[in-house]
Amino acid sequence: MTDSDNTLDHTTTGGATTSGDGSAHGAAPRGEPVREEDRAPMGLTIRVFIYLVGVHFIAAFLFLLFYLAGAK
Repeated sequence: MTDSDNTLDHTTTGGATTSGDGSAHGAAPRGEPVREEDRAPMGLTIRVFIYLVGVHFIAAFLFLLFYLAGAK
């Protein structure tokens, strides 16, 4: 028995690396749909985007207030 007999079989098929248990690591191969559990829900993605944009607008407004107050 050699060391290679005791390791998991890592093979590359179509761009995805699979281990001995058959689970895929990395991106989905071209032409295959992305599994739903690999992506965040669309509602969460939209909320995070809105929060990020909103926080940047608030930060820009506060920066403008401090800039204008310090100019006098």
